[in-house]
Amino acid sequence: MNSIVAIVGRPNVGKSTLFNRLVQRREAIVDAVSGVTRDRHYGKSDWNGKEFSVIDTGGYTIGSDDIFEEEIRKQVALAIDEADIIVFVVDVEDGITPMDAEVANILRKVKKPIYIAVNKVDNAMRVADAVEFYNLGLGEYHTISSINGSGTGDLLDAISKDIKEPEEVDLEKEELPRFAVVGRPNAGKSSFINALIGEERNIVTNIAGTTRDSIDTKYNRFGFDFNLVDTAGIRKKSKVKEDLEFYSVMRAVRSIEYSDVIILVVDATRGFEGQDEKIFWLAEKNRKGIVILINKWDLVEKETNTMRDFEAKVRKQIEPFTDVPIIFISALTKQRIFKAIETAVEVFENRKNRISTSKLNDSVLEIVKSYPPPAIKGKYVKIKYCMQLPTQTPQFAFFCNLPQYVKDPYKRFVENKLREIYNFSGVPITIYFRQK
Repeated sequence: MNSIVAIVGRPNVGKSTLFNRLVQRREAIVDAVSGVTRDRHYGKSDWNGKEFSVIDTGGYTIGSDDIFEEEIRKQVALAIDEADIIVFVVDVEDGITPMDAEVANILRKVKKPIYIAVNKVDNAMRVADAVEFYNLGLGEYHTISSINGSGTGDLLDAISKDIKEPEEVDLEKEELPRFAVVGRPNAGKSSFINALIGEERNIVTNIAGTTRDSIDTKYNRFGFDFNLVDTAGIRKKSKVKEDLEFYSVMRAVRSIEYSDVIILVVDATRGFEGQDEKIFWLAEKNRKGIVILINKWDLVEKETNTMRDFEAKVRKQIEPFTDVPIIFISALTKQRIFKAIETAVEVFENRKNRISTSKLNDSVLEIVKSYPPPAIKGKYVKIKYCMQLPTQTPQFAFFCNLPQYVKDPYKRFVENKLREIYNFSGVPITIYFRQK
């Protein structure tokens, strides 16, 4: 399981800008008005070959200093409890504020790696001004400018030393596979698990967010043996107001990282919404097996092609990773719930697929030689051979003369050919082109 790095600090110090730089995507809204980030953002990052999750703990609604102070304490407390590494962002323009001092008082008692990132240091004069932050009593600091990236490499070098390598799992001796049941609140996750195990293991109400924590259930029926994890619903983050609910969301994110297959439960009466899509891509980024369950199908008015049209719409939303099983179920009537579990087990097995180098070269190499990447600047890419890497998830390396000229569309072409020949349904595939 990857480490979680939490970015904390008072509003408008540049937490979201730093988050965007770390995940290399503009996911968080950035504005000069304090408190723009009212939700929490989750992303994946890697540095020096080490992967980790990043959480931008967000700003707050505009109000009095007293409200800010109360919220900042809650934010830091949550980050301390759930994160492995804490990055405390401060602003060199403002110097040490009372709120910064308050956060530092809390962090000094914590036995976790803490890094001070003095932001907005974009000239030599400000480097000298940053000396003041030694007074926080948290040791050394790192001067950065998250808007242009200055100093962030040095900060990441330091952080990466505290990021633990994920434990290597012996695929032959691994423990029971873990299937995490995730989705929006009130999509029917607990009902699905209760229907499977035949008892009211989890409280089920029509109030969203009844399940507050991740609950493990061992399932060993009909020849299947695995752990089911019922996670708290991942709600649209702007609606995460209670501390308890933020804990739940963070633990659901952890459950995704710690599981082998993600069973994404979608409410058919609401459709495949933006938040479902975000959960899907979070699972894909973590390279987990994925099965999509369209629950409450018994409540949908149907015509001849209702199921086909619904499925086509979902596949359109999850492009380009469309090789994912989609099953229409009803946890209430137990319609197709065992088919759902059979499929999850198949996806788990697909994730462990290992193809010998000779077999792979015989089947795939001829195709890529017949349809090579397009020439760029008059130079032609020649692919010599390929192999599957010895990793926990399917990753393939193609060795060629000019890997820098192979673009994403061609990688998707190769991935699609691999999927046509071998069964990797529900499993993300990573393709690398390397210098021969």
